[in-house]
Amino acid sequence: MSDPSPQAADLDAESGSPEPPLHQALGLTDDEFAQIGELLGRQPNHLELAMYSVMWSEHCSYKSSRVHLGRFPTEAPWVLVGPGENAGVVDVGDGIAVALRIESHNHPSAIEPYQGAATGIGGIVRDIFTMGARPIALMDPLRFGPLDDARSRWIAEGVVSGVSGYGNSVGIPTVGGEVVFDETYTENPLVNVFCLGILPTERLVLAKASGEGNLAVLLGNSTGRDGIGGVSVLASAEFAEGDEAKRPSVQVGDPFEEKRLIEATLALLDAGLVVGIQDLGGAGLTCATSETAANANMGMDVDVSAVHQREPHMSAVEVLTSESQERMLAIVEPENLDAVLAITDAWEVRASAIGTVTDTGLLRVFDEEGGEVLAEVPATTLHEDAPLLRRPLAPPEDLDERWADEPDVAATGDQTNVLLGMVMDTSWVSSQYDHQLFLNTVVGPGGDATVLRLRDPRTGADTGRGLGLSADGNHRWTASDPERGAAMVVAESVMNLAAVGARPLALVNCLNFGNPEHPEVMWQLSSTVDGMAGACTAMDLPVVGGNVSLYNTSGGRNIDPTPVVTTLGLIDDLSAVPPGLTLAEGTTVMVLGTPTEGLAGSRWAWDQGLRGGRVPEPDLAAVKTVAELTRSLVADGTALAVHDVSEGGLALALAEMAVAGDVGLETDGHDGGDRTGSTIPDTTGGWFGESAGRMVVAVSEDELAGVLDRAHAVGVDAVTLGHAGGPSFGWDRWLPWICRHFVTSGAADCQRHSAPAICRSEPPVELRPQHVKGPPMTVPNVTAPLPIGAAGRSLSGGVGDHLADRPPVSKRKRSVRDLTPFVFLAMILIPSLIVLCLAIADPGAKSPGSGAGPAVAVAPGP
Repeated sequence: MSDPSPQAADLDAESGSPEPPLHQALGLTDDEFAQIGELLGRQPNHLELAMYSVMWSEHCSYKSSRVHLGRFPTEAPWVLVGPGENAGVVDVGDGIAVALRIESHNHPSAIEPYQGAATGIGGIVRDIFTMGARPIALMDPLRFGPLDDARSRWIAEGVVSGVSGYGNSVGIPTVGGEVVFDETYTENPLVNVFCLGILPTERLVLAKASGEGNLAVLLGNSTGRDGIGGVSVLASAEFAEGDEAKRPSVQVGDPFEEKRLIEATLALLDAGLVVGIQDLGGAGLTCATSETAANANMGMDVDVSAVHQREPHMSAVEVLTSESQERMLAIVEPENLDAVLAITDAWEVRASAIGTVTDTGLLRVFDEEGGEVLAEVPATTLHEDAPLLRRPLAPPEDLDERWADEPDVAATGDQTNVLLGMVMDTSWVSSQYDHQLFLNTVVGPGGDATVLRLRDPRTGADTGRGLGLSADGNHRWTASDPERGAAMVVAESVMNLAAVGARPLALVNCLNFGNPEHPEVMWQLSSTVDGMAGACTAMDLPVVGGNVSLYNTSGGRNIDPTPVVTTLGLIDDLSAVPPGLTLAEGTTVMVLGTPTEGLAGSRWAWDQGLRGGRVPEPDLAAVKTVAELTRSLVADGTALAVHDVSEGGLALALAEMAVAGDVGLETDGHDGGDRTGSTIPDTTGGWFGESAGRMVVAVSEDELAGVLDRAHAVGVDAVTLGHAGGPSFGWDRWLPWICRHFVTSGAADCQRHSAPAICRSEPPVELRPQHVKGPPMTVPNVTAPLPIGAAGRSLSGGVGDHLADRPPVSKRKRSVRDLTPFVFLAMILIPSLIVLCLAIADPGAKSPGSGAGPAVAVAPGP
């Protein structure tokens, strides 16, 4: 067997310094190189080393995390497919299944934001329709550095444009997500993407190359040099100076090719012409061929010359490791090839038979059919024999000292600006996405959870049921205590689903961490898995898939541990739209769940520079009970508004509800009566503390007693706060300092940045008496309340001191500067139109001021 590519030179041509050995240049360690030699019984050639380097990369093999991931609960009667396949699949009844998957494209997006995000969307969509499901929804939990940093703004703009450009073009609505801004992500943005699809259970197909003699058919885009080494170069190493030079390793996406590929693939599956199928993502053809063969305990012969290529003179290494997008590998029976080609031709999708399934167990690569063997390796060694690393793990040396440094819950002073820094409207992001495609979106971005109609995938008929989706993560909680914080993230996702009446069915996670070679990072990862696994077990919530993104590190600094979860729930009866977080005038506002006072890991504490303390351990049984009670109140229509208490504590939750409803909130009590005896601690900790399992619910006065009885019957604390109404937001007795004002969102208070369109409030915000409606409150440290209506529209929770309240462009008041181009145009066009009309009416008339005849007086434009 000859080596298809030259080995690395001994010396670097420019510097004269010795080059590293080829296996090291490809990302393999000396131990891994030795292991490959033992598996093959000989020295591997260049192509074989390249194949092992991509398949044994951190991205593909999970070699640092696999030892921990087995602790997740993955089974339940409704789970059809769990971790290990392209996507998890759950049975929702009536012959309908739902496929769900989450992935990260962090490293490519840091290098080339638009294409990194766009190809992340393309890849996650292929994971879904590879299972036989039609993709119907996308979500994008995003995290960037502060927006006063120019590079972070460039990344944020590019990523949002990439998600929008690809998702809108491929015709799949982006229905929710998160947008977080924090210094920990300045050099390492997190671009996590989620996709959901529906399918008839009989159309489910797996990634298996079964049947000796069956053909491997490559569908879709041509193979180019984009993305070569992406999983080994970008996703499996730290960022360093000069990483912009890695742009050639970022793939380039074509959403219109993807759309054709979706339709062609689903048509092939409906026709029963496909035995197995696999998308080409990380590691390209090497991954698709080896995985499908290994999953069926088979082998495969691949003809590299049969691969339709975009560029001339591509080497076998380039063809086998290219990560060009919009490609699939289908396993078909030879007698069905003509029928397959007829369908692909109809959808204008390229298709090439590039290989044959064998019973040898070997993946063999030929330069042409029947030609020279370029590589010959056991398929299972690429897929299953990657090293399993048990990296050392250790907590930080100052952990006990850090946990003991609890923030003062009795902190006093004017908290207005603190609250203002927490209030953020992310509609400037979600408004760039089409979230109403397919007309399935009942509750879109901006609420606790998204709600979609569940339609029959065979007929499109509305089943009367719904799907709930929630995307959640909180790096402050997991930085404080990874185990407790991860459990709180799971609990929040369950509470968000309860707020729309959804029963949790399955969860997928994206675990974003720093350098696994650092023992502290591995301790964070292991502790996070323990916390998440414990919470999922307590909630009867199986983990059906996920992703691990490591090496989110720059300049030796790791990001804060950031596990992100997306949870799927089922709504049995969607005859009424869930109430949402919009307060209505006259409703009674109450809090369900045990009051808390701790500030550790809270947004309030971190805004004060207080990173000490330990987040409270969640009472998972209590969380489950509160979620079930909330779900019943939503289902029977008792709850008129619902919002979970999470980031920003009770203060931010109430503020968001008041702003959403354009009503004030007056508190006239804070106790649970004789049914629960609970109270809200009248401290900064009581209002801004964050703990799992609390829900704000608004009900009618007539229903209040019944709700308190129901809470008492199941052992849930319930605290009545007051009533919605009036022009201002505040507490008459215990929280006067919040009443001062909210940022207005008119042009006088905001200025635009170049990219993206960001509205920043000028600190400090000056109150203007003309903005105040109603009598001012006379309270300490407060000069006047600002009406809640001035704050604009519904707000979604998130982080970002530099995003003030910002209504969507379509609803924002325009300044005179905004209208200048229109005024100028009007001044030109209106006189001309008048002259033209007169000329048509009287062809003999003279133009104004041009000699004899009456002059026409033309009024100047506005």
